[in-house]
Amino acid sequence: MAFQLGEDNDSGMNEMNLIPLIDIMLVLMIIFLVTATVANPSIPLTLPKTTAEVVTPPPEAISISINAQGEIAWNNQIITLTELQKRFDEEGQKATKPAVQLRADKDSRYDTVAQVMSRASEAGLTDLAFMSDN
Repeated sequence: MAFQLGEDNDSGMNEMNLIPLIDIMLVLMIIFLVTATVANPSIPLTLPKTTAEVVTPPPEAISISINAQGEIAWNNQIITLTELQKRFDEEGQKATKPAVQLRADKDSRYDTVAQVMSRASEAGLTDLAFMSDN
């Protein structure tokens, strides 16, 4: 009398389990990428000496704000478009031209923004930056 435990299936395991091998390869790849970026040796350079002068930082920027009603403010002082043109012309005559920081309400008219940009360009103030909230 013979006892039999389990099934008659003696075929065994026909396929190899590759999941542990893939896990090990991914870990090795991550380690390689991290060490390759940290251990990247920099190229030794001898930079040339020049006689160039250090550029002075630009003067304070002009803050132009446009609200949803189309009112224009110069550094928090509400002005008209003609007054804006006069002030831009005065700033454009200076030797070092200031930067213009433009803050426009999202509901403001495009025409008002375009008018401000046009007047700044006519005065020679070409360093124009749009400001936004993060």
